[in-house]
Amino acid sequence: MIIVTHELNFAKNVSNRIIFMDQGKIIEEGVPDTIFNTPQEERTKKFLKMFDGNLGYHNEN
Repeated sequence: MIIVTHELNFAKNVSNRIIFMDQGKIIEEGVPDTIFNTPQEERTKKFLKMFDGNLGYHNEN
C-alpha cells in the first residue's frame, strides 16, 4: 500500500519505507529510522531540520 502524507509522525510510525520527494523527484528513500535519524541527502536534512529535531535528525550547526 502507498500512502502520501505530510504528517511526518504518522509516516514514521506506520511505514516500512519512506520516500522523500521534492518537486516530483525522489530525493531519498529508506526505512523510517534511517530517514529520520541519519538522512543522507542535504534536502532531506534541511526539511527535517524545520521540525527542530522533534522527528529525528537534528544538527546543532
